[in-house]
Amino acid sequence: MSRIDVRKTYKLFIGGAFPRSESGYSYKVHDSKGAFVANAALASRKDARDAVVAARKAFGGWSGKTAYNRAQILYRIAELMEDRRPQLVQAVRQSEGLTAARAEKALDDAIDRLVWYAGWADKLTQVIGNANPVAGPFFNLSTPEPTGVVAVLAPQESSLLGLVSVIAPVIVTGNTVVVVSSYDRPLPAVTFAEVLATSDVPGGVVNILTGSAATIAPWLASHMDVNAIELVGIAGDTELATSLEVAAADNLKRVRRAPAAEPDWSADPGLDAMTAFVETKTVWHPMGV
Repeated sequence: MSRIDVRKTYKLFIGGAFPRSESGYSYKVHDSKGAFVANAALASRKDARDAVVAARKAFGGWSGKTAYNRAQILYRIAELMEDRRPQLVQAVRQSEGLTAARAEKALDDAIDRLVWYAGWADKLTQVIGNANPVAGPFFNLSTPEPTGVVAVLAPQESSLLGLVSVIAPVIVTGNTVVVVSSYDRPLPAVTFAEVLATSDVPGGVVNILTGSAATIAPWLASHMDVNAIELVGIAGDTELATSLEVAAADNLKRVRRAPAAEPDWSADPGLDAMTAFVETKTVWHPMGV
């Protein structure tokens, strides 16, 4: 006797929970060959606002953790990704049409990328901070601090490695994040959300919305409680990128501009993705008495 496949309807990931979209809508997700595999929630403007509220609520606790503790938490995410290897590999294969070997390599690179950023958590201050030479009886110290709530438009092509490569540097420095996943390839993102939900990441630190970046991004770019925005997910879309930069200027958001084409995510990421969303605080302190 034949049976009907039970297709999953994925939800959003906001504040550590999995709510349905406020819009009540979902959209069909197809694999690389065009076959229907699941439904994904179609996030709305209200969902974006809820995600920003959750991210802001989580910011104080997350930024207040020690860098070493944030490193431990990122490493724990990597451990859980190893545990969910078959599910993540399957999601990447369906989304990107890769062979099993290449999908395994993409997952390995994503896990390694998390571990790499975890290693930087308690070292970045020593590299980009400074004790400044000044003339006078005081110390002058410059240290990096997180920007706040960062909106991220995730890559459209690299559904897992690219996703991890834009989330990890934002949260490792103490920011919280609202992510709009790849529209056509959301399965690795929602599976990654399930990893986060069972990890030590506090609710609200990472919020993942599925849906159209062109629809959701304008509300994030103009939101007055979003401090910065990463536009890599609209690489090559000059018109949309320009409109988002104009909207972001209203509250002087930091903007990481959209590149002409999606980067090679397997390349050495360097420090730019971490330093893009930190502020430098300089403190003057008198010497002794």
